[in-house]
Amino acid sequence: MVVAIARLAAALLILDASLTFQSLWPTPAVRWLGELSIELAAGLLIVIAATLAGASPTSPRAVRWMAVVWLVFVIGRYGDVTAQALYGRDINLYWDLRFIPDVASMLARAMPWWLIASAVVGTALVIALLYAVIRWAIARVVEAIQAPPVRGVLGAAAIVIVALFAVEYPKNLDAHERWFPTPVSTQYFRQARLTVDALRGGRSVPASPPMNSDFSRVQGADVVLLFIESYGAVTFDRPDFAGPLAGARRTLDDAIQATGRHGVSAFVESPTFGGESWLAHISLMSGVEVRDPHTNAVLMTQHRETVVGAFSRHGYRTLANMPGLWWDWPEGSFYGFDDIYGALRLDYRGPQFGWFTLTDQFALARLDAFEIARQPRPPVFVFFPTVSTHAPFTPTPPYQPDWGRMFDERPYDRAVLDRSFEEVADWLDLGPGYVKAVDYSLRTVAGYLQLRADRDLVLIVIGDHQPAAAVSGERAPWDVPVHIIASRPEFLERLRASGFVDGLTPKRPILGKMHALLPILLKAFGEPEPTNIER
Repeated sequence: MVVAIARLAAALLILDASLTFQSLWPTPAVRWLGELSIELAAGLLIVIAATLAGASPTSPRAVRWMAVVWLVFVIGRYGDVTAQALYGRDINLYWDLRFIPDVASMLARAMPWWLIASAVVGTALVIALLYAVIRWAIARVVEAIQAPPVRGVLGAAAIVIVALFAVEYPKNLDAHERWFPTPVSTQYFRQARLTVDALRGGRSVPASPPMNSDFSRVQGADVVLLFIESYGAVTFDRPDFAGPLAGARRTLDDAIQATGRHGVSAFVESPTFGGESWLAHISLMSGVEVRDPHTNAVLMTQHRETVVGAFSRHGYRTLANMPGLWWDWPEGSFYGFDDIYGALRLDYRGPQFGWFTLTDQFALARLDAFEIARQPRPPVFVFFPTVSTHAPFTPTPPYQPDWGRMFDERPYDRAVLDRSFEEVADWLDLGPGYVKAVDYSLRTVAGYLQLRADRDLVLIVIGDHQPAAAVSGERAPWDVPVHIIASRPEFLERLRASGFVDGLTPKRPILGKMHALLPILLKAFGEPEPTNIER
């Protein structure tokens, strides 16, 4: 009796954990935090109902099919939580599956055959083991349900779990406050809905603004769109942040003046807060407001021209500088970049900082060496989302005034590096670390302006979103600063006419939402073309 109860308890624990595990961010490993599975409760009620109706859920065939369905759910759960950890975004099967042949081809070229074979065999063995364990657990449960006392206890427990889920599900709770993770079944339903929306041409995603600027006011200049991770209005709104950052802002302003450039600034409202940076990226570059992953996924199934394509049509070489990109990036084909530099291609060999290993200064220096420094060449448009201001913000890389040293394996003096690595994240007060990280970013921008004082450069520096509420504070607005630095008077005057103010201190009211910034930029870039050229 005791052995039977122990087996039943183990089986229930295995089935529950298999659908409620969480990612051990930022790795592909997982962990279980003791959450409850609504699918397990629903499955118990279904098996109980089938038993009472005279069906045979204990037959080998029924157990096999239930194990297969459960395994599909487990794989879906793993894909969902792991995608968030490794990619920072949800899976979109409609979009992602079409790139599997490309990924397979890339791996076949880059990896030895024995390593590929080992990975395939290892994956098959893991799936087979999972199936065997799940089948064993399901068999123990359906056998136990045949006994009326056990059936009554499990049925009552399942009803209580369903009732608790019904109470909790509508509430707007943080993940750590919930007893139930997002059901796997809803994720599969979401994928089906995404596919249907895509095949029907998408749901009500607004039209893109006309990309019909002739770029006459920036023609020939290199244009760099630099998204600073977590650079929010809080750096101006909170005196305990604004004060310590005043020195870095003076350094940046001095660099602007010393290189014969001028800067204008404004606030815009980001479509996201505390994370999901890609929503800000696509909103600005497409001119369509994207505030949720579903809209993002649907928009990417459509053929829309973005600012990348508009620059390309006017003779620009379009580049994505992605120091946080360690994997394939299917979204790159939506934007239509001429070339993409990920972390592996940038080939950083210095000391490691934070989740992303490499530093923003190195990424900018490497792209400059690969693309901007060489002559002759066409003008470039660069999209550069930074990583060095990503939580937990420490250790913060030191700024290196000698940009040539960034390519060395030892780019910093030992004493300077030791001071950086002495910094430890204070999870109860991330503010000081955040300020140091933003200070580093501003000084890096200032240093690059001086490094390329000889270049005709239009630099758009914008925050992707505010830092998380643990840093921003309660009820912080979704506003982010945008600074535009250039040496072209007519271009800057157009921006002032649209609401930008001189200097590096934006003023409220905000200019508008982030996606509405694109038409303002296109208008400042040049005059409207006679007709709208669609992609």
